Amino acid sequence: MGVVERLKAIGPGALVAAAFVGPGTVTTASVIGAEYAYLLLWTIAFSIVATMVLQEMSARLGLVSREGLGEALRNEFSNPIIRTATVGLVVAAIGIGTAAFQTGNIVGGAAGLSTITGVSETVWGPLIGLVAGALLWTGNYKLIERVFIGLVTVMGLAFVVNAIMVRPDFGAVAGGLVPRVPDGSAYLIAGLVGTTVVGYNLFLHASTVQERWDGPADLAECRTDTIAMVAVGGIITTSIVVTAAAVFPEGTSIENVGEMADQLEPVFGGYAMTFFAVGLFAAGFTSAMSAPLAGAYATAGALGWERDLTSTRFRAIWIAILGVGIVFSALDYSPVEIIVFAQVANGLLLPILAVFLIYAMNNESLLGEYTNGTLQNVLGAVITLVVVGLGLQTLYDVLLA
Repeated sequence: MGVVERLKAIGPGALVAAAFVGPGTVTTASVIGAEYAYLLLWTIAFSIVATMVLQEMSARLGLVSREGLGEALRNEFSNPIIRTATVGLVVAAIGIGTAAFQTGNIVGGAAGLSTITGVSETVWGPLIGLVAGALLWTGNYKLIERVFIGLVTVMGLAFVVNAIMVRPDFGAVAGGLVPRVPDGSAYLIAGLVGTTVVGYNLFLHASTVQERWDGPADLAECRTDTIAMVAVGGIITTSIVVTAAAVFPEGTSIENVGEMADQLEPVFGGYAMTFFAVGLFAAGFTSAMSAPLAGAYATAGALGWERDLTSTRFRAIWIAILGVGIVFSALDYSPVEIIVFAQVANGLLLPILAVFLIYAMNNESLLGEYTNGTLQNVLGAVITLVVVGLGLQTLYDVLLA
């Protein structure tokens, strides 16, 4: 199959991109660019490579085994105590992660609409949650997929065009690819990793590839989809950091949506606020649908329930996750703070899920000839160790420093 035909097969990867390019990415990337200029661009490069590696494993697992990651982990252990502990740990990690993300997603989308209309985020938040719920209730995967692809495209064009127009310092951009951890930056680095390498995306991807493809024969198309869409997400994230770094003096502290929108003024002038708000809304709305869906796939699979968009128990799970987001979005607190915190929380939980995924990918009885090779295991181990190190540094900075 040629490149053009493969690009036409793009689909489930767009769900992954829509999930990680949410308000958390927009907010955390803006804060990093304003405060540290180009110094932390290496974090994006690492995060994108890590996402490609782990999401490829997840997609391969689903495509070959025809099981979701939750199901695979549930069936991986014969000892009932170990199995129960594993299922409990996965469900807890996914529950905490998706609940935190969902609140940030809805609040981010609401902040975008509030900026345009002047109506409070506490009003828009519940409305966004209800509309997202209505789309999910249809159970129509194709409809949801098209909505995701359209909104991510709009959002991506806004930020990429702006990054080109601000004419960044390319020497400084190249220098930012050299890994370093400036004092006090570990928290934001963990946040950016957490908003890109999203744990629940591993569960979402393993399940949704089964909606599009039939088996191992389609692995090449699936990989093209994964790599292309994750790369698009990486370009968007990089564009946000570059824009903020070019526009704000290094060391600038961003505390609200209005300040984030200032980065678009050099290009969009008086329309900067509106353009940024539309992008933030698109980011929030796409993620507000993907987080509950991913949480439902993960939890249903781990508990051995049916993974059907229209089944009662599946719907009950995503409704509960969505409900948490709706309730907390109606409360009055700083959107920037809660969004960044959600990403850090996910970064701290990620190593647990990565270890389980790599373990499952080495099961020959499950995957046969499609188990991980040595290089894939080494890359997975390095990614896990780096994320663990960042998590420990973050905990040290927050709790002990």
